[in-house]
Amino acid sequence: MVAAFSTGDIGLIIAVIVLLAASGVLAMAETSLVRMSKARAKGLVDDGRHGAPTLARLVEHPQDFLNPVLLCVLICQLISATLIGVLADNLFGPFGIAAATLFEVVVIFVIFEAVPKNWAVHHPDTAALWSAPLVAGVIGFPPVRWISKILIGLANVLIGHTGESAANLVTESELLAMADVALDDKVIERDERTYIGSVIEFGDTVIREVMVPRPDMATLDAELTVSAALKEALEAGFSRLPVCRDSVDDVVGVAITKDLIKAEHDGNGDGLVASHMRSVKFLPETKRLGATMREMQQHRFHLAMVVDEFGSTAGLVTLEDLIEELVGEITDEFDEEEAGIHPLGEGRWRVAGRVNLDDLSSVVEATFPEGSWDTVAGLVLDVAGRLPAVGESVTVEGFTVTVERVQGRRIDAVVVERSERDDQS
Repeated sequence: MVAAFSTGDIGLIIAVIVLLAASGVLAMAETSLVRMSKARAKGLVDDGRHGAPTLARLVEHPQDFLNPVLLCVLICQLISATLIGVLADNLFGPFGIAAATLFEVVVIFVIFEAVPKNWAVHHPDTAALWSAPLVAGVIGFPPVRWISKILIGLANVLIGHTGESAANLVTESELLAMADVALDDKVIERDERTYIGSVIEFGDTVIREVMVPRPDMATLDAELTVSAALKEALEAGFSRLPVCRDSVDDVVGVAITKDLIKAEHDGNGDGLVASHMRSVKFLPETKRLGATMREMQQHRFHLAMVVDEFGSTAGLVTLEDLIEELVGEITDEFDEEEAGIHPLGEGRWRVAGRVNLDDLSSVVEATFPEGSWDTVAGLVLDVAGRLPAVGESVTVEGFTVTVERVQGRRIDAVVVERSERDDQS
């Protein structure tokens, strides 16, 4: 038997409706704000969207809004559930409790939990922008802020949590994954995705991996005249050359062709090149490229000598070498373009020995062993255990690497071929 509605029952119904509506709005706010990234929030600010500055401040420290919102949702749902039980008992008696339980499970979950959260998932920007001012007001209300801090502090004591969480840190792999998603969604171009990967890898790369190695260096003798040095510099095709005295390990300066041309024009062609060189910088081969580029910009030099742990010259690095790590190979009309990796078809590539293993890995889509070497030639020497002759082969990670050309004690070119068994697997 259904009892008649009293004034108190009507008040309970109104309170239940208000509480459930509040829980639904807060559930939507929780989902939209948690899913909103800092980068996306900043983009909305740049677009001038209404409420975006408040949203950006909230997502900067998600722990500040998440706990109060969850607390308010829980309070609204618990109180509404209690009131529904009281109301059902008043109107329907003992059978009303069962009906109220079914109502709470189905209606509250579907209408005031699932629907708001799913709408926030499908309309993330709109939901987050609309929710931000409301959530800012909720977490700014002193009782809510104090109670949530006390309860969360108690929870942290129980679980032994101390310090800040690292859950919000974004790793390099996550950034690359985000770039891949943006590429798949055609938000960015393929070249832009390549640049993003280059920038991220740039900070982890050391000078040894990009330098001009010692055997490939072109140098000038300090005893040369300006005229002779200028001739050698023009033949080499470089605008800057290291100047050495007794050996390549005794670099005393850098000669710039512009200075030599000026000296020649001023009638000082018979003077020594050592009198017209500039000071040289020495950098360790393990220095990272990011720090190297900043140092080059700060101290305004374009060429530096690279030394190993024993102080011997390992090679040289230029600003152009660093930039090429970001944007790819840079050639001008005077450069003889020589592809480091040349596809031969059918799973075969001709590869220069100086090519970095990471570059080869990205082309052939394989991972090669890591060690004290950085180049293809270094890997072949390690696997062979000696300097192989032309025509000799080694097998590495499902690939056959055949030595094609050797200059002196240096592997100049190899042919990399995917093995048949690897093709069939």
